[in-house]
Amino acid sequence: MALKITQTKGLIGTKKNQRDAVRTLGLKRIGQSVVLEDTPAVRGQINAVRHMVQVEEVAGE
Repeated sequence: MALKITQTKGLIGTKKNQRDAVRTLGLKRIGQSVVLEDTPAVRGQINAVRHMVQVEEVAGE
């Protein structure tokens, strides 16, 4: 299973750990989407910034 993660809010005024989590997920701008494998590490990063991203499950490789 894979997850499609889309950044919905900007990083201005956020904590350093949240900025780092968004960058680690591979997101650089509002509206950008990435597809990542569903792993505990990715889930933890999403949990840190769940108010700034939208997550959808997609059938992935």
